[in-house]
Amino acid sequence: MIGNAVHIAKIATGEIEETTLKQPAKRKSGLAGAKARQDNTTDAQRSEIARKAADARWK
Repeated sequence: MIGNAVHIAKIATGEIEETTLKQPAKRKSGLAGAKARQDNTTDAQRSEIARKAADARWK
């Protein structure tokens, strides 16, 4: 927490520049992974994965 406060103070004083995450790159990577996963699994496997995710979400 103190480290974040120091970082914000340095940004406010202009000592360092604010950096942003490269969200578009993360999204592109995630889409590529989803496509690869879809190509490498059967309909039954995807259904089982979805069922497990839903069970975990609603527990």
